[in-house]
Amino acid sequence: MYSKFNFLNLQLSNFKIKMSKVVLITGGSSGIGKSVGEFLTQKGFIVYGTSRNPQSIKNHPFKLVALDVTDIKTIDAAVTEVISKEGRLDVLINNAGMGITGPIEETPTEEMRKVFDTNLFGAIDVMKAVLPQMRAQKSGLIINVTSIAGYMGLPFRGIYSATKGALEIVTEGIRMEVKGFGIEVTNVAPGDFATNIASGRYHTPVFENSPYKKTYQENLDLMDAHVDSGGDPIEMAKAILKIINTPKPKIHYKVGDFMQKFSIILKKILSDKMYERLLMNHYKL
Repeated sequence: MYSKFNFLNLQLSNFKIKMSKVVLITGGSSGIGKSVGEFLTQKGFIVYGTSRNPQSIKNHPFKLVALDVTDIKTIDAAVTEVISKEGRLDVLINNAGMGITGPIEETPTEEMRKVFDTNLFGAIDVMKAVLPQMRAQKSGLIINVTSIAGYMGLPFRGIYSATKGALEIVTEGIRMEVKGFGIEVTNVAPGDFATNIASGRYHTPVFENSPYKKTYQENLDLMDAHVDSGGDPIEMAKAILKIINTPKPKIHYKVGDFMQKFSIILKKILSDKMYERLLMNHYKL
């Protein structure tokens, strides 16, 4: 009787392992990606994060594979590695991204292109890499991490807003294209969270003779203050777990404090000029 009981436990354990969903998180070495990966690992998911140099990261709470979203060869290699080890890939969380600040007039165009390559085209290339496996499985979920800033053009963050807004629209399109294969695609737009995102931004310098010197510096200080006082990234992790457990996810999700989410509603109901005036007052322009 004892041996049968142990055998039954072993079978149930093996079944649970087989049913654990395999998750790939781009940009999983720090910030929101790390918080989400650690949380999902604790919930029993098989999680792989990505980093451009995973060997340099010690004692990470989940597995890391090498991937640079601007390098298609590394994307293909990372996806192949996960699938070869686990036999499947159930969830992609497209989280890798970078920020950029500065007056558009003074920001180098090549720096703008780098941010588009990371935030938009990088996310697209990772989606393209995982879709064949998900189509073969007849199931899969892609969660694109965008930003509440992607719903509006913000002063001195217009390029960042544009990259995230573009990814929201791309998601709407590809979602319809792949739905017939049993694959779901959705966006989740975070507001300000307490992470190290500011350290990875491209900051256009505050030039001494710039006509934007005063307003740009004030807005840089305001942005940093928002990040420093931002919410706990665990809220993003909980939101993403809820999305994963939702059979038919919505197209758009927003995660942030009330006023950040309410700003999107205001944009829909106010006139363009009234909403612009509201933003300019907020940013002291």
